Amino acid sequence: MNAPVRVFILDDHEVVRRGLRDLLETEPDLVVAGEAATAAEALVRVPAVNPDVAVLDVRLGQDGDRDGVEVCRELRARMPALACLMLTSFDDDEALFDAIMAGAAGYVLKQVRGPDLVSAVRTVAAGQSLMAPRLVSRAMKRLTGPPGEPAGGAGTLERLSPREVDILELIGEGLTNRQIAARLYLSEKTVKNRVSAILTKLGVRRRVQAALLTARLPGGRTPGQE
Repeated sequence: MNAPVRVFILDDHEVVRRGLRDLLETEPDLVVAGEAATAAEALVRVPAVNPDVAVLDVRLGQDGDRDGVEVCRELRARMPALACLMLTSFDDDEALFDAIMAGAAGYVLKQVRGPDLVSAVRTVAAGQSLMAPRLVSRAMKRLTGPPGEPAGGAGTLERLSPREVDILELIGEGLTNRQIAARLYLSEKTVKNRVSAILTKLGVRRRVQAALLTARLPGGRTPGQE
């Protein structure tokens, strides 16, 4: 017999975690290998238990600047074989696109029926994607806007300082704040503040929208002054 699929659960609500555990462990081919209530706990426990699938809540209460998408991005960087299934209460195009950019294998709403969630776990564990092409297309169109228009608001790249351009390029590579801090020898708090300033200057709300603008960075860039 094949070994059961090992699943890790990240959700900041104990009732949700308990419900997911009870649902999954009724299946003979699934076992819950661990769980966490915060991003910090998940980033420590997931590598320790080495699951096949991580079911991650997209929006995590009060947990610094990390949400489930950030956790997905960091875990995928450390564990490329891990399949991340994003779980959310909101049908949010931007969150969906964030999940795609972070390398998630699937995205389902918490309103999903129990058997469908079990099926979703099995699907991503088998190496298949649960990102419906229709939803991906819708998210892309909403974030990029009409042809010829930049993603986001009225801000321009010329307003960024040289250091902000460096950070923007690393955002475009999919790095987390912690990874950017390590790359540029900055504190994570400094990077967080810089990212907030970048989003404001570019007139966008989410870092994935800023990431789309990196395609417009010229090779010989002439950014603003510090």
